[in-house]
Amino acid sequence: MAGKSNEQDFSQRIAKVIARAGLASRREAEEWIAAGRVTVNGKTISSPAVNVSAQDRVTVDGVALPARERTRLFLYHKPRGLVTTHADPQSRPTIFASLPKHLPRLISVGRLDLNTEGLLLLTNDGGLARVLELPQTAWLRRYRVRAHGRVKQGDLDGLRQGITIDGVRYGPIEATLERDLGSNVWLTFAIREGKNREVRNVLGHLGLKVARLIRVSFGPFQLGELPVGGVEEVKTRHLREQIGERLAALAASDFAAPVAQRTPDIEQGAPRRKLAPIPPPARAGRAPKGEGGSARSAETGGGHVRQKNKRSPPGAFGATLPRKRGRDKESVPSDRPRPFEKPRSKKPSARSAKPRRGVRRYHGKRER
Repeated sequence: MAGKSNEQDFSQRIAKVIARAGLASRREAEEWIAAGRVTVNGKTISSPAVNVSAQDRVTVDGVALPARERTRLFLYHKPRGLVTTHADPQSRPTIFASLPKHLPRLISVGRLDLNTEGLLLLTNDGGLARVLELPQTAWLRRYRVRAHGRVKQGDLDGLRQGITIDGVRYGPIEATLERDLGSNVWLTFAIREGKNREVRNVLGHLGLKVARLIRVSFGPFQLGELPVGGVEEVKTRHLREQIGERLAALAASDFAAPVAQRTPDIEQGAPRRKLAPIPPPARAGRAPKGEGGSARSAETGGGHVRQKNKRSPPGAFGATLPRKRGRDKESVPSDRPRPFEKPRSKKPSARSAKPRRGVRRYHGKRER
């Protein structure tokens, strides 16, 4: 495989080289070439039908292409209201503007509509992005849909053979009715092609209006508990196992190259480095944690350390109530009320003079 990879690297199309460098997709690279922004060995080119090798010097806007880094894949929980593009002509907010600044330049694997949320795959390898989004790859994409209207499971089962709507042929679709909530329904939708607005067009043909669309999986990768707006990188070993040798060869992925080190810029909103927490002060008679274990006092019970003569000020959090038993008999009683204790009345209570129910007292003669 190494020889084949070297042979491919020896002569490749210029647009593919730019895409593999993580600067743009192949389509965007072709637009840059047509605009005269790309030079090869100091000569501006105007056609993408140019092959380059590792010995050629390629620049974009006068800047040389960065060294190729390891193929990486990220899971992103796209929120609603963001456009899946690097630059929007209508100046709408984009997903790439909301990503952390310390990440490399990423390309989306496919797209999600403005009001669609859920799992979106991002990668720094344009070749991998193209292979994963091809219909021939046939990775299953699962959605959870909340739609307004009524539908029966029999109507959804008819989508397993595919359907043609307004001259557009949609492949087999696996749809399941989860819940029927009166005027709304929850569905599970699974497709393999991912054509433009496929879920909305098919459900609209059945008389349903999509109110919420969430992609929960893309191939072997799941959304799981990833929070909205969160980004999580897939480990290289797991990525190689899930893609397989065939797709990795088609994408010419490189899992042995180093990862470019990027210093997070705090001013641009990159996450700050977490400082180690300050350990609590060591108490008397207790060794610091991690230094010979925890020391115990002479009196222990139930695994907890007993601390004598420890009092908290009145009203402090954790202050203990005065105990009624175990007082020193020789201690002089005080008329001053204690914390959390009602002042005692000097007048004896009439209730205390009465004998308790069920107890017989003898005063020389037995009570009847």
